[in-house]
Amino acid sequence: MPSPSFPSFPFPSLSAVEAALRAAGCVFAEDEAELILATARGPAELTSMVDRRVAGLPLEQVLGWARFHGLRVRVDPGVFVPRRRTEFLVDQALAQAPAASVVVDLCCGSGALGAALATTLDGAEVHAADIDPAAVRCARDNLAPFGGRAHEGDLYDALPAALRGRVGVLLANVPYVPTAEVPLLPAEARDHEPLVALDGGADGLDVLRRVAAGAPEWLAPGGRLLSETSERQASAALRAFADAGLTARLAVCEELYAHVVVGELP
Repeated sequence: MPSPSFPSFPFPSLSAVEAALRAAGCVFAEDEAELILATARGPAELTSMVDRRVAGLPLEQVLGWARFHGLRVRVDPGVFVPRRRTEFLVDQALAQAPAASVVVDLCCGSGALGAALATTLDGAEVHAADIDPAAVRCARDNLAPFGGRAHEGDLYDALPAALRGRVGVLLANVPYVPTAEVPLLPAEARDHEPLVALDGGADGLDVLRRVAAGAPEWLAPGGRLLSETSERQASAALRAFADAGLTARLAVCEELYAHVVVGELP
């Protein structure tokens, strides 16, 4: 649906932007309109932002940033948007290893998880990795203030060899949507986020199994691997961790409907 034409000066009112967003089906149109108006640096950019949101792009990609675990994280077009429920994954990592000195964020997307850990784990060596070049560029920007590094490649292949056996916390927000269910996702995700960040294979656990199998080589003694999954997949995810030789348990946050598998290297 095309957006209405706005006058070039002055800025259109909040109500005009809200009306355009509401007509496009945005449930939280008023809140989104306020964020767009606060972010736009001029009338032309404002009109472009409204056009892109009306066309279905995720709000965070339109704004160029997302709020995550108290941080304002850069999110470029085409990069996976960090979800609020994934803050529980960060919380579990901090609870399990509050003194970790080496952190790795696999399947990092924007690098939001690594950045969130870096703010609390003062002085930690932080690395992130993703197979998507756009995500790696974004993660590098988000990790730069903390001295973190982002690497491009397939899971562990992307990491510096010197990290083997040294990782205290290994976060992996892997894709876990079963392939057959990807077409059922909301259009914002299905059409505007990379498939590689969504599709987890036939049962949604292909990438999780690979991460679990490789983790013992990279974790330090007592190190933890944490990965988000769904309630339906939790039992199979726990088995994958156990098969890899990790002591596994499930952490659940009912409020966020978040499920995190935690594995410890004995």
